[in-house]
Amino acid sequence: MGKQKEKEKKQKPLDKMTAKELRELALTLEGIVGVHAMNKNELIAAIKEVKGIVEEKASSKADMDVRVLKAKIKALKERRETAKEAGNNKLADALRRRIGNLKKKTRRAA
Repeated sequence: MGKQKEKEKKQKPLDKMTAKELRELALTLEGIVGVHAMNKNELIAAIKEVKGIVEEKASSKADMDVRVLKAKIKALKERRETAKEAGNNKLADALRRRIGNLKKKTRRAA
């Protein structure tokens, strides 16, 4: 019984919790719907909103979402294919490098 009280007193910061722990916490709170379909970032945002915690924005680079980056990659791949078909190898090469850089960002963001 003593260890359980210690765990309740000393709760980890939300960023350090696993998605499973965040889901369990979100289920105990009222006002959060669709917990099992959320990813870690969505869970943290929902819990902070319910608890009234205001989060400060670190930078615009930290806001990059993997889904947004992948959408940009897809658009650049289409532009690269059209440039290749048109015979513009210089543009295709530049687009290839931009695609590679965005792929690196997705790995860092995940």
